[in-house]
Amino acid sequence: MAICKRVLQTGADSAFLFASFRRNLYSPSSTGNNGYGLFSRQISGLVKPNGNRAFLVDTLALVRGLEAKGVPTKQAEAITAAITEVLNDSLENVAHAFVSKAEMQKAGMLQESNLSKFKSEVKSSQEHHFSMLQRETEKLRGDIEKMRSELRYEIDKVTAGQRLDLNLERGRIRDELANQNAETTNLTNKLDRVSTITALEVFWFA
Repeated sequence: MAICKRVLQTGADSAFLFASFRRNLYSPSSTGNNGYGLFSRQISGLVKPNGNRAFLVDTLALVRGLEAKGVPTKQAEAITAAITEVLNDSLENVAHAFVSKAEMQKAGMLQESNLSKFKSEVKSSQEHHFSMLQRETEKLRGDIEKMRSELRYEIDKVTAGQRLDLNLERGRIRDELANQNAETTNLTNKLDRVSTITALEVFWFA
């Protein structure tokens, strides 16, 4: 029971220990005159795949600090390992929560590829519809020309028939006028002859 209380107390004091460790990192008094402080001790931390260290934990200093608080060596090492693992897991979670530059570039390239594909599809669709519209326009233009030719033929046919009828009517009227003129001339000649005969009779019997 006493050990559990000591562990809990040690966990509560861990923040203070981290602060004191950071203050002592460059303290010349911790190592004499060499000026390197606790960097001469064992260091543990999370190392990224690219080789950059994301977080540093001085495990030896942490163990020594816990031992100074009265924690047995094995328990101090276990607590140090647990704290280091928690910190590393936390940093890994934070790292997973963010997108790397390579992933952003990959996503950008994928987006550009999708956009280029979409533009290509839109262009192909526009060209297809434009081609269809051209074919429909040409077909409609051909139908209009055909209807225009048929209408022109019918108009010419009707006009020719009307001209023929008009010419025939003119010929008939001309013939009738000629006949009437001939009859008028005959009647005039007859009247002239009758008038002449009548005048002669009057002259002879007068």
